[in-house]
This record gives sequence, C-alpha cells and structure tokens, in this order.
Amino acid sequence: MSRILIIEDEEAIADLEKDYLELSDFTVEIASDGIEGEKKALSEDYDLIVLDLMLPGKDGFEVCRSIRDKKNVPILMVSAKKDDIDKIRGLGLGADDYMTKPFSPSELVARVKAHLARYERLVNTNAKPENKIIEIRGLKIDKTARRVWVDGEEKQFTTKEFDLLTFLAENPNHVYTKDELFREIWDMESIGDIATVTVHIKKIREKIEFDSSNPQYIETIWGVGYRFKI
Repeated sequence: MSRILIIEDEEAIADLEKDYLELSDFTVEIASDGIEGEKKALSEDYDLIVLDLMLPGKDGFEVCRSIRDKKNVPILMVSAKKDDIDKIRGLGLGADDYMTKPFSPSELVARVKAHLARYERLVNTNAKPENKIIEIRGLKIDKTARRVWVDGEEKQFTTKEFDLLTFLAENPNHVYTKDELFREIWDMESIGDIATVTVHIKKIREKIEFDSSNPQYIETIWGVGYRFKI
C-alpha cells in the first residue's frame, strides 16, 4: 500500500485530501507546517508527497528544494497562487507537478495515481539486467540507471526531466505539441496548463545544450511544439 505525505496547514483541506486518498487505498499522513513536513519527508519513506506552497515555518519552495536534494520521491505541489512564475519556480526546484487551488479531490487522486503508476514502471525498468543506452552526438542517456552525461560529464536530472529527454531522444525528428508531451510524460490531460512542459524543456536545455538560445538537441518549432534533432 502506497504511503502519501500531505504537507498542508489548512486542516479542512488536508483532511479532505486525506479522506479521498484513503478511499483509494492509500496510507496517508499529514504535516501541518513546513518544518514538520520537511522532517517527516527526509526521515521517513513515502511514495509521494503532496506539498502546499504557502506554509508556516518553511514555505513549500524551501521544503521542495530540501527534499529534492536528498530524495527522488514524486512531489505534487499545490497552491492558491495562479501566477506562472510560481509554477515555474516550483517546477524548477524539482516538483513533478503543480496544481492550482481550488481543485476537485478526484483530480488530486487521479494525478497521484498517475505519478505513482509511472514511478512504478520506472522501478520495474531499472530492475532489468541489461542497461539500455542512447548515444547522440556527445549526449549519453542510460535508461536503466537513469543517468545522463554530456561529453563525459554527468548531469543531474529530476524524474520528469529525465522522462521528457528520453522520450524525445527515442523519437527524433518528430514534432510534438506541448499537450502531446504533457499527456505522454504526465499521463494526464494538460487542462489548459502547459507551463509545466515549457519549464522542463528549459531546464533540460540548461543541462545538455552548449548554447540554450541556439539548441543543437531540442529544437522549438514555433507555434507547434518541440523536436529532437538528430
């Protein structure tokens, strides 16, 4: 049974999220402030963390950074803030997804299930004995070990950054829209919010491109989407 940690200071919201997740057979714990949440996240093993942005003690940005520095657990950030800059910052710190309040509890459950299902597939892939390697012009992607090197230098990737880079590299010269990439990598509809894809492409380029403004790997097709050049 998957363990979920909810870090949320509004008791009514936390209890509602907990009830719906428990109805879907998840084991759920709640932390009511950033300091407590960070401590629990780092000292215990959870399968996914639902992290509110506005928290007493430590805000969600600080908590996300601290967790991501030490663990690769999926992080679903939630906030009443609708500004793209907050989404960009949260995703840039390593959150796997960002939901804007108010949202339906059933949507939360759907996203949690999607992230856990993808993570489980990744674990099963890593158990295979032979590493699967993709090598393209100095870029080396080890799908099994989930590691990336650029000209021999290893780069660190979050789960979704790695998934997105690998998918594009395995399907070169194909132009994908942002909506298509969101559905493929996040296993759900974008619901009009495709900033997630844009931010992840930007972070990937910063790690693999020599000049992000003139990318040699991931090309922007204006008005359409992105293509991995080969």
